[in-house]
Amino acid sequence: MAKVAFLGLGVMGFPMAGHLAAKGHKVTVYNRSPAKAEAWVEKHGGRAAATPREAAMGQDFVFACVGNDDDLRGVCTGPDGAFAGMDKGAIFVDHTTVSAQVTREMAALAAESGLGFVDAPVSGGQAGAENGALSVMCGGSQDQYDRAEPVIDAYARICRRLGDSGAGQIAKMMNQICIAGLVQGLSEALAFGEKAGLDGEKVIEVISQGAAGSWQMQNRYKTMLEDKFDHGFAVDWMRKDLGICLATANDIGASLPVTALVDQFYKDIQRMGGGRNDTSSLIRRLR
Repeated sequence: MAKVAFLGLGVMGFPMAGHLAAKGHKVTVYNRSPAKAEAWVEKHGGRAAATPREAAMGQDFVFACVGNDDDLRGVCTGPDGAFAGMDKGAIFVDHTTVSAQVTREMAALAAESGLGFVDAPVSGGQAGAENGALSVMCGGSQDQYDRAEPVIDAYARICRRLGDSGAGQIAKMMNQICIAGLVQGLSEALAFGEKAGLDGEKVIEVISQGAAGSWQMQNRYKTMLEDKFDHGFAVDWMRKDLGICLATANDIGASLPVTALVDQFYKDIQRMGGGRNDTSSLIRRLR
């Protein structure tokens, strides 16, 4: 069992840190709002720290699941950052979805201090985090990944190293690109069926068993038909992720025409006041 810190106790980090504690790891938590850290300790035990540096001191691994590039820099660097408190040889594992650029930047800083760094963004949403069934896409050196993987396994359905630093983040971008197209296609199909007068439930029962079937169809069609979007991954976060995808595509010379279009559709949802809606709310534009 390892000594670990977990930085960031949002809808993903709170249950992920809980799985680490349930597996017997000794867990210290940090959250920007202390009340959430205190609530976690009350539920799972362990202890709360006042700063990332304090949380990181003496730990074998430091995990993070925060918001964006700037949030990651904030918990890693500076006098109160995790890197200032970590012992040489400890490994920082980042579950945040951020740019590959900031990942490589943080990995280089970690290496200068004798620390390891594994980028490990996740897919599976809040339900996956709560059920310990996340897909984890990793980048970093093989030896550092090999050390971290048995601990990550506490909340992973599958965990794989896909290359050097940044590879995990590139894989997460591919994941979000796939989701954007799938959700838009599902939205168009359901709205089309409604206007044609078909029973969406009955149609999905049939087509979900064929080539059109997907995780999004299986898990989101019902709430989409019911016009309920108060769950899952928020539009605001999806636009942040798609922005990373589009910026990276521009840097490497890749073409993402569908992703760029769906990003603008999500912008429409934000203008409609749906920034905190689940990503499946794309169908609202079509009704």
